Amino acid sequence: GPVYPVEHKGSLPAIGSAITNTEIHLLDEELQPVPAGTPGEICIAGASLARGYRNLPNLTAEKFVTNASITANRLYRTGDLGRLLPDGNIAFLGRLDDQIKIRGYRIEPNEIISRLNEHPDVQQSLVLAREFAPGDKRLIGYFVPAPGSSPMLGELRDFLSAQLPDFMVPATFVRLDALPLTPNGKVDRGALPAPDDTNTLRDKAFTLPRTDIEKTVGTILADLLGMEQVDVEENFFALGGHSLLGAQLVARVRQTFGIEMPLRVLFEAPTVVGLSAEIEQLLLAKLEAMSEDEVQQILNSAKLA
Repeated sequence: GPVYPVEHKGSLPAIGSAITNTEIHLLDEELQPVPAGTPGEICIAGASLARGYRNLPNLTAEKFVTNASITANRLYRTGDLGRLLPDGNIAFLGRLDDQIKIRGYRIEPNEIISRLNEHPDVQQSLVLAREFAPGDKRLIGYFVPAPGSSPMLGELRDFLSAQLPDFMVPATFVRLDALPLTPNGKVDRGALPAPDDTNTLRDKAFTLPRTDIEKTVGTILADLLGMEQVDVEENFFALGGHSLLGAQLVARVRQTFGIEMPLRVLFEAPTVVGLSAEIEQLLLAKLEAMSEDEVQQILNSAKLA
């Protein structure tokens, strides 16, 4: 099996395995065991368990639970997240309260941070979710590069994509000289800058729109993604787009151009350049289906506008 690095700047802290007369179970919300390698809540059973919290019956009932299909003993829910490592030890992933929920997926930021820190060009990192619009949360990766390093956006994305599912790969990476700290040395999340055109990592020089259609499509995409402008060659999904925003895009195209663009077009051509070419084809097809009088009417109304 794979060898797990014990000493590594990015590896998750291993907290060992169960001691004598103690059982450790990694369970999901329904108190069912999670598959090996999948994050679960660390629950403890056995002789070392307390009876409960003194004079706190509700908290005792919440934290001390039973599941006869796993163990005859009571289980204590620690509120900590862990994952079973190939060597039988358990890796500590952080607190359940640290979890982020995005589009129905539960995400452990510490797992992403741990992987990101393993990149040779990354010295420190932090991952959090920002709400760009109501209900539109996206992951942002903040990082301090290793001395003399300038990792490219694609490198960091590819590095994480090889180890994590797509929904755990941040849409945006922000490069920092140092992580801001509070007076007591903890990361000051409130002082982290919002991503903008000056601090966001890119792979290359910004590509501007070349045609009127590209300008219009670029404006629609930037608006939906909560950005000032988008690179016309950048992938909509890599920028944080998803199918719900895609449905809004279809509505905006209908409203702006008066044509029906199928959602699959976005998956086949997810850039401003690609979408603009498809929209142009749909517009031409619409014009060809019109009579000369209708075309003249559109041209006249365009002149008046």
